[in-house]
Parts: sequence; structure tokens; C-alpha cells
Amino acid sequence: MSFLDTLAEMLVLLFAILCGYAANRLKILGGETDQKISKLLLNFTMPAMILGAVSTGDTLPETAVVLGVLKVSLVFYALEFAFALAVPPLLGGGPGRKGVWRYGLLFPNVGFIGYPVAVALFGPEALFYAVILVLPFNLLSFTLGPLMLTGAKRFSLRKMFSPCVAASLAALVLALARLRPPEMVGEAVEFVGSITVPLSLMFVGSLLAGRPMGRLLISPRLWGLAAVRLLAMPMVLCPILRALGTDPMILGIAVTQMAMPVAVNGSLLCMEYGGDTECMAQITFVSTLASIITIPIVAALLL
Repeated sequence: MSFLDTLAEMLVLLFAILCGYAANRLKILGGETDQKISKLLLNFTMPAMILGAVSTGDTLPETAVVLGVLKVSLVFYALEFAFALAVPPLLGGGPGRKGVWRYGLLFPNVGFIGYPVAVALFGPEALFYAVILVLPFNLLSFTLGPLMLTGAKRFSLRKMFSPCVAASLAALVLALARLRPPEMVGEAVEFVGSITVPLSLMFVGSLLAGRPMGRLLISPRLWGLAAVRLLAMPMVLCPILRALGTDPMILGIAVTQMAMPVAVNGSLLCMEYGGDTECMAQITFVSTLASIITIPIVAALLL
């Protein structure tokens, strides 16, 4: 896929954010409506999307291939943890802000943006590998994520066992055991999960409405974090995976997934658990905006 084709895909995602922004301005979204949408996404559509990714399709790779992709994911998340520990102290801010910085470095938007980009760049067969690669993301995002964003005092262990965590565990079992639910069940969960991406992006757009956009777009901290997230981290991951002899397609999928902007899940979790929702929405928007240019650049250099 060319630079312009990838750029066009990213503009489609930006359009969804702008629609949410406009809907808030028109009093369609915002306030209690956003809170209800957050619960709808976390409890219904996102678990369905996670399960749907491994419940449909023609064939499943051998277990050895799945385990090989999971080994790549260990390198993937080890690198992210290293950046999440090293970079936030340099950016400063209070505990809430540093939690946002760590979440942004640890959790790229692999599901909402990463899946369509993987398919666009590497073909339909890349979807399954992308799903397996980011299975740890689903588990960590909904367990470690709330603790990171809100601190131990405001974190409930009971809430850790959420529908998204249950769906992630079920998806991992299905993938490793090479099992598939009945076709109708797979189609049903995939159908419900398909609304997650546009609705989540519109949710972020609604959260951004009313924020001072001028100040947002000139914040050096936000742009600095975005540069690390979108460019530095994938450029470090690529030579590491090459040195390990990783299959070229899996390497390409992993590096482009690392180049994704900050996960939309962070804004949902901040609203659900009481984190810094405004800062989380800001870094999500800035990194998504910048990724319209950086993802095509990374893809062009890689391919």
C-alpha cells in the first residue's frame, strides 16, 4: 500500500473523531450520554470485538505459529514497559499525568486502528496474527491500565475481572486450542463488535469538545510523547526483531502495530475509574492526529 493509500485510511478515522466532536457541540453527545457510551463499549461491544477477531475466518494457524507470535509479543511489550518506565519522569507532571504518560506509552491503539492498518498493508491473513500479537494488550489494558491511571487507592481488584478481561482470556484459549464457536455465534459477536471502532472514536471526539484546542496543539509534552510513541518505539523494535530472525510479515505487523497512536481505551477507563480524562483525551487526539502522517512514513520505510 502506498503512502497516499495509508494516509487515506487514517483520514477516515480522523473523520469519526470529528463527528463525535460535532455531536457534542450539537448537544447530542456529552455528559451522562458519554458515560453511558463508555459502559456500553466496555461491557458489550469491546468484548464482542475481542471474541469476534478469533471466532471467524477460514483457517487457524498451527499452535506452534501462535506461540511464535506470542513470543514476538513478549519482546513487543518488554520494549513498551522499558519506555513507560524511562520517559514519564522526563515529561514531569503530577501522579495522574504520569499515569497517563505511562498508559500512552504502554498501550497503542492496536485494536481500533491497528487491525485495519494490518489488513490494508499485509492482506486479510494478517488480521489473525495481529489479534494474537495484541492478546496481551487486552489483558494488560483492562487490568494494569486502571491501576496505572488511578493509583492503588482508587483501584478495585473486583473491577479487574471485567467483561473485556473475560473475553481476552476466552480468545486466548480459543486461539491456542484452535477452537471455533458455531458459525452463527462467531458472526453474532463480530457483528456487535464491529460498531466498537467508530463509536469509540466518536466518544474521544466528544470528550475533546470544549477543550482549548489552541493550547492543546502547542503543548510540548503532548507532542514529545506522541513522537516517542509513533516514531521512536517502532524504530527501536524493528532492528531487535530483525536480529531475532522474525518472519518478515510478523515483523512488519509488529512494527506497524507499535507505531499506532495512544489507545482509545484509556479515555474509557479514565471515565470509568476516575482518572485524568481530559489529559487522556488530549494525548489520544494529538497522537491520532500525528499518526495520520507517521504511520504512512513507518509503513513506507518498512515496506
